[in-house]
Amino acid sequence: MSSTGSTYGDIHRYEPARESTAATITIVLLTVFEIVFVFMFTYGLVNGWGLTDTGNMFLGGLLAAIFLDLAFILALYRKEFLPDVVIVKKRRRKWEDLYIREEDVDGTSIGDGAWEQVKRAVYPYK
Repeated sequence: MSSTGSTYGDIHRYEPARESTAATITIVLLTVFEIVFVFMFTYGLVNGWGLTDTGNMFLGGLLAAIFLDLAFILALYRKEFLPDVVIVKKRRRKWEDLYIREEDVDGTSIGDGAWEQVKRAVYPYK
């Protein structure tokens, strides 16, 4: 990805979302299943299904089904209903990661203001 003529914060690529009807129907059906699974899990917790070995495994399976269903809903939503946007970002240089100003990259001389040296020793990150 070349940065010819691109500045920081410019939108490099923008593709609108597809917003298909099949995806909408699928998300609605998965949401109905999600509500049923959550209701069954809550009903099982209230009635003490987790006190037996098989009931505990069943509740664990319901909880796994809840999270898998939610993952499919979110993945489908991201793919079909959110636009694909690429924004140009500024690449940081190594000295920027150390909180050093650009004019101080090569260092400072020893006799460059004693009071500035004391302030920098007490609080090195400006």
